[in-house]
Order: sequence, then C-alpha cells, then structure tokens
Amino acid sequence: MTVTLRGMGVGEEQVVAVARHGEAVALAPAAKAKMDRSRMLVEKAASSREPVYGVSTGFGALAGTRVPPLRQPELQLALIRSHAAGMGPPVDDEVVRATMLLRARTLSMGLSGVRPAVAEALIALLNAKITPVVPRHGSVGCSGDLAPLAHIALALVGEGEVVDAGGVTRPALEALKAAKVKPLKLETKEGLSLINGTDGMLGMLALACADAEQCFRIADITAAMSAEALMGTDRTFQKQLHEIRPHAGQVASAANLIQMLRGSGIVASHRHSQHAVQDSYSVRCSPQVAGAARDTLDFARRTAAVELASVVDNPVVLESGEVESTGNFHGEPLAFAADFLAIAAAEVGAISERRLDRLLDPHRSEGLPPFLAEEPGVNSGLMVAQYTAAALVAENRRLAAPASVDSIPTSGMQEDHVSMGWGAALKLRTVIDNLTHILAIELTASARALDLRAPLKPAPATAAVRDLVRKHVGGPGPDRYLAPDLAAAEALIRSGAVVAAAEAVTGKLR
Repeated sequence: MTVTLRGMGVGEEQVVAVARHGEAVALAPAAKAKMDRSRMLVEKAASSREPVYGVSTGFGALAGTRVPPLRQPELQLALIRSHAAGMGPPVDDEVVRATMLLRARTLSMGLSGVRPAVAEALIALLNAKITPVVPRHGSVGCSGDLAPLAHIALALVGEGEVVDAGGVTRPALEALKAAKVKPLKLETKEGLSLINGTDGMLGMLALACADAEQCFRIADITAAMSAEALMGTDRTFQKQLHEIRPHAGQVASAANLIQMLRGSGIVASHRHSQHAVQDSYSVRCSPQVAGAARDTLDFARRTAAVELASVVDNPVVLESGEVESTGNFHGEPLAFAADFLAIAAAEVGAISERRLDRLLDPHRSEGLPPFLAEEPGVNSGLMVAQYTAAALVAENRRLAAPASVDSIPTSGMQEDHVSMGWGAALKLRTVIDNLTHILAIELTASARALDLRAPLKPAPATAAVRDLVRKHVGGPGPDRYLAPDLAAAEALIRSGAVVAAAEAVTGKLR
C-alpha cells in the first residue's frame, strides 16, 4: 500500500502505516500543481518592496530586518542550521517518520509557497528508510516544533545525522549518497516552511490515540478476568444499568464486560451469594472509568482529525495571491488533547492496579492464596509485580500533571505565550507505555487467578485469553524469574494477540 499525498488531509491509520510499518509515500500530480501555483506567488512576493515575513525578512524577533532577494536562499539555510539546536537523547524513529509525513502533507496542500521538490525530499527519505536524528528537547510547541523539524530539515540538505535503513547512525550526506538521494538546495521561504508546523506533536498524538484505543480495549478484557477471578458479579454491567447514564464510552465498556463474562461457570457458581451484592469500586466501576477514558480518546481524536486536515504554516499563500501571517502554528489544541488523554490513561492504569492488588490480598480475594503463590511464605508469588505496577501508577500520576498550563516566553518576548504541546505529547507516550506495563501485570495475575479457581470454569472468552497467556507464560507453581513472564504478557498485548483471542469468541469488541 502506498500513502499518496493528494493535497488534502491524511488519517490516523495512514500515519501509523508510514511511521511504524514503513509504508511507501507518494506525491500526487494534483498536489504538485497546487504547490507550483503557490510557489509562483511566493517568488513574486520575494521581489516586492513590501516586507513579507519569512520571505524577505528575518524570523521571530528579527521580523523587522529586511533581507535582499539574492540572500534569501542563504537566509533559509542559516535558519535551519541555527534552529537545529535540540539536546538530549533522540526521540523514537516512529515519531520522526510521522513528523516527516505530516510536514510533507501540509506542504502538499499548496498554501506554503514551496516547490514540490521540498515535499519530495521528505518523501524520498521516508521511502529510503532514512530517519534524521532528532533530539528529545527543543520544542515549546509554538511557532511550530522548531528545533525537531529543523533537525529533519538539516538532514534534507545533507547535514546533521541520520539513522539509515540498516539502523546505523551516520552523517546525513553519507547516507543520502548511499541511497542515491540528492541533498535539497533551499530557496526562498522553504527553510521556514519546513519547520513552522505542529507536525511533531501531532504525529505523537496520532500514534498515542492508536495505542490508547488498544489499551482501553485490553483494560476491559483484564477487568473482566479480574472480576471473574474475584468472584464478582456481572449484574452491574447489564445494558439497562448503563443506558440510564448513557455516556458512550461507559456503555461500550460495559458491553465488552458482558461479552467477556458470558457463559462463565465461575460467575454462575456464586450468583446468589451474599458477597456478590456489591463488588468493590475497582471491579464494579470499571466501565465508568474506562468508559470516561474512551470518551476522552474520542475528544483527542476529533482534535487530531481537524489538525490532520489543516494547513499549519506561517506565512501562508492564499489562493487570492495574498501572503498572510497566521498564528495557526500554536499547538494549544494538541497540547490540551495530549494532556487530557494522559490523565485518562493514567486513571485506567490506576484502577487496573487496584484490581491487581485485590487479587493478591487474601483478605479481599475471596479465597485465593496470598499473592497467588504456591506455598506462601516459601514463595512470594506475584507480590513484587504489584510493587512494579504501583511504581508505574505513581509515575503516571506525576506525568498526568498538564504541560499546557505552562508557558515560557521565547524569542525576545515576540513569542510570549507557548503551548508546551511537544512536551505534553512526549509525556503522553510515556503514560501509555506505562499503562501497557500495568495491564500486562494484571493480565498475568488474572490469568493465574482463573487457573486457581479450578475446577470452576471461566467464561469461554476469558478462558481463550488465559489459554493464550499460558502458551507464553507458565501457570501457578513455585517462584521463578518473573520479569520474563511479564515481558511476554506485554508482548501479547502489543501484538494485538490478546484482543484477537477474546474476539475469536465474542466477535468484535467495542
């Protein structure tokens, strides 16, 4: 499959396909025509006596400094070199690839005034699997993700460092020559258009939305397994109880739990016992928490969808021929969305850890052995796995503090309010990564707890997930090196195998 840029928006699935799976990218002839038309207008503006920001002037606080036509290409290269000022470890390759795709997409929409060759240069690197090295620190989420995008642009002109298709870090010019890709020679406005966008934070948000969707579905699966293992009731998940408070995410989450628990011999065994009148909040209120997270994800996706169809550049070349400055590079909408989704994901992890703790505590686990251990005392079972989950929950709580309420002025107070959207998106990725770890621990514990309920039989769907786990993680028994078990459970989550095992029984989960 080739992702073709047609001078319009792209979708989340296309971002994931290119960023993670190396799908090829192409520029449609219609997009090239749009770019050619806007380029003619920029060239006209470049020779005008009227100053045009970023075309015939300096940048930021230097916007009042005129630059003569013959020096405008020099200005663009100097811009890239000076703005490639990031520090710290590199961000993940998939973040860089997503950023490159999205910057090429904006340029392809024909309002930036750059030549098609600029978008084609980005596409050439993507298709050659050459990934610029982009340091983690450098963007405040306003005037675009300036430093990260500048490091990408630097690679286009044959400077800086890249990771080649073989995973080797090497000088950009060397990698370009090996891949038979010509370095780009920047012309008027092109350096500015390569860096003045929200593509980094948007790419991270789009990838995070895809990951969050999977995590929230997994959270329903592990919640069902834990509820069953804790001898919980399925009555509180009935459709009619959620239709009287019809938040869409809550209704969907409850429906998943009903599907997962259908036909459970464990639930049927105690349906009329006293303890099942009301389960703990971490069991009973799982749809309310996971459902609210799903609704938050919907909000984040709506925000990302608007941005994925938007032109984010400054200045822009309107079809009327006017070259106008904008504030569309401000990342506040994305910063809010990333912060909100991080809060939601942190809470899904928090309630998962509470169910895990209940499974391990003999005072609250309805007869399960302490810490799900064989010969407790001699063995500690999953005791310290809960410590790990607790540590991850604590870190997520710190990371859930919003980045978007902060602002540090830059560029001599010209840029006196910034979004911190890049930082919000970075920490969102960490929160979701931590959530995946937490869910893997709950998956490991709930699968073991279901085994310990034998001879009672779990529901067909939860049994299918338990059986999948057993193919990769050993069941109850004497203590063993636990970290590999947890890593194997996490790999099953990330691969999609857990959801697939459940859906083989239930049909498509919501």
